[in-house]
Amino acid sequence: MNHLAKIFGKFTSAAGLAALAVSVPLAPAAVAQAPAPQLDQRQLDQRQLDQRKLDQVVAALRAITTMQADFIQTDRNGQRVSGKMTLKQPGKIRFDYEESVPLLIVGDGSSLTVIDYEVRQVQRWPIKNSPLGALLNPSRDLAHYGRLRPTGNPDVVSVEVRDSDHPEYGVMTMVFIRKPAAPGGFELTYWVALDSQNKQTMVRLSNQRYGLSVSDNTFRWRDPRPRLRR
Repeated sequence: MNHLAKIFGKFTSAAGLAALAVSVPLAPAAVAQAPAPQLDQRQLDQRQLDQRKLDQVVAALRAITTMQADFIQTDRNGQRVSGKMTLKQPGKIRFDYEESVPLLIVGDGSSLTVIDYEVRQVQRWPIKNSPLGALLNPSRDLAHYGRLRPTGNPDVVSVEVRDSDHPEYGVMTMVFIRKPAAPGGFELTYWVALDSQNKQTMVRLSNQRYGLSVSDNTFRWRDPRPRLRR
C-alpha cells in the first residue's frame, strides 16, 4: 500500500507479557501514617489555569460546524504532500490529496476509510481507534484523555491526547493559537500523530475557512475495487 496510507493504518497492540512479582505488604500503621501529597498555592493556581485552557480548547472544537483548510502532511522522513481538508461536525472529515497522490481519506461519522486508488484497496476502522478521534469527537472527555503540554506562549495551547487503556490507538498532539475570529477564540493550526510504533506524522493547516455550506455527499467516495460478476 502507498506509504501515506500506512500513516493512518489500523494500530495493533503487542502481545501481553506475564510477570511474577513478590510483594511485601506494608504494616497498617505505616499506611495510615503515610502523608498525603500536598499542593502549594502556586501548583493549585497552575492546575486551575490549565483546566481553563483545556475547557477553552474543548469549546473551540465544539464551536466548529464546518471547516475547510489547506494542509501539508509531513512524515517522519521529511517527505511532504499537500491537499485540502474538509470537516463537518459531528465526525465527518475528508482529506483530498494533491493530484500526484492517488489516495483519499474519508470519515463518515463512525468509520475512517482509506481508499488507495493506485492498488484499488480500501481499509476501514472505527474513528475512535485513530488519533483523529480527538478531533472528530469533541465530546470526548479531554480532561481524562488530554493534558496540556508547555509552550512558553500564553497564546499557544498544546494538548496531548492519549488513551492509557488503549496505547495501540497512538497519541495525537493538537496545537491551537489564540485567534478571536476563529470559533471559540482558538484556531487549530497543526497536529502531530504518533502511532504505537513511534511513526510520526505532522499535519499543518493554513487558510482555514469556517461556516461553509458542506453537503453530506462530500463524504462519499468511489470504490475502486472491481465488482464481482455473477
